[in-house]
Amino acid sequence: MRRTAATALLVALLAGLVGVALMPRVPRLGPQVTGDRDLAAAARAAVSDPKGHRGLAVALVENGRIRTAGLGDRDGTGRPVETGTPFEIGSVAKVLTGMLLADQAAAGVVRPDDHLGDTWSTITGPARDVTLAELSSHRAGLPRLAPGSPLDWARILWSNVSGGNPYGQDVDQVRAAGERVDPGDGRGEVHYSNLGPALLGQALAAKAGVAYPELLQTRLLRPLGMTATVVATGDGDLPSGRAHGSRAGGRPLDPWLGAGYAPAGVGPWSTAEDLARLLAATVAGTAPGADAATARFREDDDTRIGYGWFTTRHGDREIVWHNGATSGFRSYVGFERATGRAVVVLGNTDRGVEPIGLRLLGVPEEEAGAAAPVVPVWIGAGLAVAFTFLGGLSLFGTVRRRGLDRVTLVAAAVWALAYLGLGHRMGDWSVVPVWLWPVGAGLSAAGVALAATRWRALPAVDATVPWRRVLSVASSLAAATLAFVAVAA
Repeated sequence: MRRTAATALLVALLAGLVGVALMPRVPRLGPQVTGDRDLAAAARAAVSDPKGHRGLAVALVENGRIRTAGLGDRDGTGRPVETGTPFEIGSVAKVLTGMLLADQAAAGVVRPDDHLGDTWSTITGPARDVTLAELSSHRAGLPRLAPGSPLDWARILWSNVSGGNPYGQDVDQVRAAGERVDPGDGRGEVHYSNLGPALLGQALAAKAGVAYPELLQTRLLRPLGMTATVVATGDGDLPSGRAHGSRAGGRPLDPWLGAGYAPAGVGPWSTAEDLARLLAATVAGTAPGADAATARFREDDDTRIGYGWFTTRHGDREIVWHNGATSGFRSYVGFERATGRAVVVLGNTDRGVEPIGLRLLGVPEEEAGAAAPVVPVWIGAGLAVAFTFLGGLSLFGTVRRRGLDRVTLVAAAVWALAYLGLGHRMGDWSVVPVWLWPVGAGLSAAGVALAATRWRALPAVDATVPWRRVLSVASSLAAATLAFVAVAA
């Protein structure tokens, strides 16, 4: 027994040392600076904690003058963020879609009170009766995402585990999703939706007889000189020199691509420079569809909404804004009409950047921090700790069981390693000490060592009905294999 314990301890120590070399690498905002150094210093001072950020691109508009800066690195290789580095902008695209509505209304092509079905003649179902204004202001009573089939939800779950793209729907699939929903009792109240702006953008494009990216280019991007802003519906559309996204815990993530939800924020990429041009022209009232930023409907005591743009009061300041969040990027654009100041902040991890933008607009630190989206960090922390130790502890329990057999022991050992990989890839190690992962690796390795000492004395299958045991273990091993594939993706 002493020899076995000593062997397990030695294996645990060796595995722990190897685990130190393999443990998660948490991003941290690097020292690199490009562009305006004073703006970069102000942005860095607005970052409450550099851990969890990797790179930032910022722009500030004052008195019609645009200043830009890059901080940190774009992809974890040390290449600096430059002022023209493209970032995924997520739901910031919703303001572009809202501005398209205002532009097309000003041109007499549509009216905000037109029904969806009158604008997009091929769509059916109860959602035909919602108006374009309701879609752009999240007042159409539509869910955040359309309910899908079990296969759709399984795909979304797999993308969350593997870090892949959950939004691959084309335009027809988004239209079909809109046909399945009923606006219900929530119509007329602000309930944030991705489906609503997606339907709006596709309806405007259908009315114009072109695809959404072409409509956006023709009516908004080209007139403003936003040459670096693109809608990536496939891998070939991704901009060169782009930033690469990751979780705040370090895991690299795939970009989001897909034509269907493009008007809501799946696929658009832009730069701090380009978005600053948009803000400068919107503040000046010269941008196509600039009237979209006018607050028309009330969400609560502090926030109103126009066509895509939110207007929120922070103390004595009133900020017009929108943010964006994809799996590996965060974005924020905002401006204050009273001062004419506007700001863009783009980040290439899933750590929020809203407080940085508000601080650069002059909002006090306490109020800026309170305005950040509430993110349940305990979920990522819990996944990190639970997965890292669950497999090893379970293996220890299995090794001590009576009536054990080899197939069960193999499954427990494989799961110990699979859980370790899941903890490494899915845990938020920006809020959990990273040294816990090598400890978990040592625990799992010790369990494997103890399992090896029992191997010779165990039967291959110990069960009254052997095929049932084999089938159960085989399914368990298949699930563990899927977990390995997901974390290795």
